Amino acid sequence: MSNFIPVNEPLLNGNEKKYLNECIDTGWISSEGPFIKKFEKEMAGYVGRKHAIAVTNGTAAIEMAAAALGLKEGDEVIMPTFTIISCAQALVKAGAKPVLIDSALDTFNMKVEDIEPKITAKTKAIMVVHIYGLPVDMDPVLEIARKYHLKIIEDAAEMHGQTYKGRKCGSFGDISIFSFYPNKHITTGEGGMALTDDPFLAERCESLRNLCFVPGKRFVHEELGWNLRMTNLQAALGVAQFERIDENIAKKRWIGHLYQELLADIDVINLPLPKKGFADNIYWVFPLVLKDDYPKNAEQVMKELADQQIGTRPFFYPMHKQPVFNKMGLFLDENLPNSEKLYDRGFYIPSGLAITKEQIEKVAKVLHEVLK
Repeated sequence: MSNFIPVNEPLLNGNEKKYLNECIDTGWISSEGPFIKKFEKEMAGYVGRKHAIAVTNGTAAIEMAAAALGLKEGDEVIMPTFTIISCAQALVKAGAKPVLIDSALDTFNMKVEDIEPKITAKTKAIMVVHIYGLPVDMDPVLEIARKYHLKIIEDAAEMHGQTYKGRKCGSFGDISIFSFYPNKHITTGEGGMALTDDPFLAERCESLRNLCFVPGKRFVHEELGWNLRMTNLQAALGVAQFERIDENIAKKRWIGHLYQELLADIDVINLPLPKKGFADNIYWVFPLVLKDDYPKNAEQVMKELADQQIGTRPFFYPMHKQPVFNKMGLFLDENLPNSEKLYDRGFYIPSGLAITKEQIEKVAKVLHEVLK
């Protein structure tokens, strides 16, 4: 498998070893230690938020966010069906009801024009999820939220460094979250973070991630929380990675631009949009969508690419089609065709930060052969 090109390989060529060794040498390896506060401070400053709360992963961050906002049974939250299950799962676990909307075929993001018709007296929040490389069009979302007094949960897990009209993604939500999984622009192995300007929400998150200990009375609890604490080891990785965030973003865009150039003549696929009026694509991944008249679906093409040692990943399976939710009686009558089409026709190709120009050229060559 030495010639296999994985869909993602992280780049760990900075101070990662140095900072990890510092943790080991000092004994600060658990959820206390200087790198945690440093990482939180750097991310908050970079995104432009007052508070940052580091946790074990992005899923933990969004579940903590739902709990901090006080979402409960009977509440409704409008969100895209085309996303990872963590988003809907966080709401269902809180007792709230996800109200799903479809996504645009060109940006993969939620159709913001479909939000307002879904609002009811039970609507408490809008969950915005920026998908694959371009941000959601935030101005109309913010206007709707103000009009109906709704909270915004912003999932910026894929958008480290991306901006909307010059403003950083992760700065728009009442509470916003990031993931630091190895396929992200910066990684802590596993890790996540919630960011907010609201001191009450920050305090709630800090309590919820640490088992809701009563201040000043350790081992006394008046409510239930989680142990979601990030370790100093993870944060050390994050600090080292953060030192190169601008370099990593530039490389992601270089990867995207090179693929755009090399794949432009394949007429059976739609390439991702390079930009919208409010943002340039940051190319978290490089997604491809097979055109309607191409006889094979994404699953078939991915198998052929795997046979040629090219790694791929399918697109998100829509929330309204998830068996686990259907068994709960959720989303049984939903008709959200764009998301279903994207899953059937879409996949993404190798674009991790460690990828080389030669590997990109090989991927492009194989795609030309498979899709001829």
